[in-house]
Amino acid sequence: MTNTNSPTPAGSDATQGPVTRFLRATEIDTRLLGMVAALVLIWIGFHLYGALINGNGAFLTPRNLWNLSVQTASIGIMATGMVLVIVTRNIDLSVGSVLGFTAMIMALMQSRWLPHVFELGSPVIWITAALTGLLMGAAIGAFHGYLIAYARIPAFIVTLGGLLVWRGAAFLVARGETISPLDSTFVLIGGGPYGSVGATGSWIICALACAAVLWMIVSGRKSRQDHGFAQRPVWADTFLSALGCGIIIGATLLMNAYPWPKGIVKDYAAKNNITVPEEGLFISHGFAIPVLVLVAVAILMTILSTRTRFGRYVFAIGGNPEAAELAGINTRWMTVKLYALMGLLTGLSAVVASARLNSATNALGTFDELYVIAAAVIGGTSLAGGVGTIYGAILGALVMQSLQSGMVLIGFDAAIQQMVVGGVLVLAVWLDILYRRNAK
Repeated sequence: MTNTNSPTPAGSDATQGPVTRFLRATEIDTRLLGMVAALVLIWIGFHLYGALINGNGAFLTPRNLWNLSVQTASIGIMATGMVLVIVTRNIDLSVGSVLGFTAMIMALMQSRWLPHVFELGSPVIWITAALTGLLMGAAIGAFHGYLIAYARIPAFIVTLGGLLVWRGAAFLVARGETISPLDSTFVLIGGGPYGSVGATGSWIICALACAAVLWMIVSGRKSRQDHGFAQRPVWADTFLSALGCGIIIGATLLMNAYPWPKGIVKDYAAKNNITVPEEGLFISHGFAIPVLVLVAVAILMTILSTRTRFGRYVFAIGGNPEAAELAGINTRWMTVKLYALMGLLTGLSAVVASARLNSATNALGTFDELYVIAAAVIGGTSLAGGVGTIYGAILGALVMQSLQSGMVLIGFDAAIQQMVVGGVLVLAVWLDILYRRNAK
């Protein structure tokens, strides 16, 4: 009978260094480590630059990191869908314009159209607007997918045309105006003091997340044992459990360290008959709602891409489209569904982005397609297709947003910011090419 707990042969271990043995035992993705290291260097670099040059190291503060998490949500949500699009050897250049168009429609519904039908402040208004944005995004995506799959128009051309068409449509329906304000409940989805779960809610989420990490480790170990697969050493599973829970607890402490602004605290205290002490009242933001939306989307997209037939078909098409079609996969219909999913996620990002700004502008979503594609590629998604991860795209989105936020904090011009983003995208693709070449 095979011993599933048997260690790696001593001869092979003897030729490996301690770091290599550690990475093999814990099964940590080395590319993931590289992205995390790059992210840490970016954070430290911007903070030190601000402290030494501007005399104000404002990057590594609870306030900035909380805002960074909120700003990452919209790009991160779309990046989870872009991973699957690129995996199938396609591209979507229209996501920024589709976001702007759907956001404009939702804003018009809340501020001009639906208030004539329903009472102002009715939950029907914001719910109807949000659902319309989601469905409209999915419909636009499905239309793009149909043109790509059945009309045989290249994805680059279809989505490039969509970039121009939907940007123009957004300008046309609002006649170039900024539409605001939006429904007060809808705005909570975008974050802010009232759009956060607070300290208590954050600790509850922290406890549930830590329990989920422990359950994943234990159930994964049991599943390996049941199927006769080799297991990680106990110390490796213990380390991974401690690491996961440590990151979650650290993030919770950080989010809870950012207090409400004093003016909002005074208004809140006055409305709720709370006496504010002389030293002030500390109310934590906690996790913002858009961040929780991003986490939920990431979990669902990970399950979809790794645990379902849809996900297996996506990677099969990306690995070899001809073989996938010969195996009986309807690649055309899969393309339509994939772009519909991308459109749905873009509609959800439009909800988050417009709610955060409490308005819809003609500039909303501009260049977002570049940030989304860059996030996916930086996260390890290969433009050659067949390879990509959801968690990598989230990290890539965080890297891109960190660069943008850091450059704003230290006063870089918008032109410099665009040059850096373009350079980072090219660098990420080049590094991916080198990685694939070395892997062969």
